[in-house]
Amino acid sequence: MKYLGALFVVFAPSLAWAQSSVTLFGTVDTAVSQQSITWRDAVTGQRVKQSKTSLNTMANRPSHLGFRGTEDLGGGLAASFWLEAPVATDDGSTGIATFSRRSTLSLSGGFGELRVGRDYTPTSWNDLVFDPFQTLGAGASAIASVSIGAAVNNNNYVRASNTIGYFLPPNLGGFYGHLQYGFSETARLSGVEPSTGSPSHKGRYAGARFGYANGPLNMAVSYGSTVPVEAAAQDRKVVTSNLGASYDFGAVALMMELSRVRNHTATAGFPRYENFDGALLGVTAPVGAGLLRASLSTVRYDEGGVFAQGPRPRTTKLALGYVHNLSKRTALYATVARVANRNDSRYSGALKSAVSAGYAPRDPYFGPGQVPRGATGYDFGISHSF
Repeated sequence: MKYLGALFVVFAPSLAWAQSSVTLFGTVDTAVSQQSITWRDAVTGQRVKQSKTSLNTMANRPSHLGFRGTEDLGGGLAASFWLEAPVATDDGSTGIATFSRRSTLSLSGGFGELRVGRDYTPTSWNDLVFDPFQTLGAGASAIASVSIGAAVNNNNYVRASNTIGYFLPPNLGGFYGHLQYGFSETARLSGVEPSTGSPSHKGRYAGARFGYANGPLNMAVSYGSTVPVEAAAQDRKVVTSNLGASYDFGAVALMMELSRVRNHTATAGFPRYENFDGALLGVTAPVGAGLLRASLSTVRYDEGGVFAQGPRPRTTKLALGYVHNLSKRTALYATVARVANRNDSRYSGALKSAVSAGYAPRDPYFGPGQVPRGATGYDFGISHSF
């Protein structure tokens, strides 16, 4: 132990120099959230309400804990890492067990940035940047909730594992871009024509995002294609495309997003597709030490192939919120949201925790005519970043 201590004394300065910048960071966010869903029984005509009250650990900002560091390699090159873990502040059950939020290693320079590991997908960035509520809590946009939830069940929508990503350098006059490819890391069977649903393709991801940001204007378009990992023995591919834009007038900032998620499946040889077409209009306005937020989003559902249906189910969501900054790192917030469904839409989005199942148009789960017509949600919480 004496010799180990002496070695540490000798080499500690060089170790500190080699990793010139290491930061511990994170956010603790906790809210009291309430969700409720109502419908009318087709037989008795009685109005039924199902509700749930709970603590939410990511209603304004996601609770997380992370480490990041950068080393200057000289000549304009830098190496960096980013490890970020989710944290459950309601019961403490989730801590630094996995760095599932992000785990990347990067090499950057005048050429841009090459990044490997588990990272956010290009298409998820548009949902995040052009949504006043950043896809969190009761106010999350309808299209983001559909894409992440049971409607599509796309495990590669927000983040993808085993990826290689390339980011354009920041000195392109406002233009920016991001390319990403994720390996499935499963064995490939040779001598057999592979299908999109074959085991060798499960988990594969490919996507790109290109945009322009200059002064108050920001706009971007993105595309992603993935073969989700799932147990079902069927051919499946999910394709996402979206376009977002925002303009900051100073007193108010406006934003919008158009998005389509196309879910291709083939069960027992029968082709089928599901289209989720979404649109969002959002606004933020600084008020004293706080920020007002509002958004109106909608999703229309279309099912084709051998399971084609009648009128397209549609969901509309209105969300209002306010964030009051007590300091640069601590804020109080409140959000209220209302979802209205039409044409047998069963969508509840970020409010779906009030029921045991997610979005399923014309699904007989509630019995004929017992499809929920709407949902309401509230968040009241505090967030602290460090």
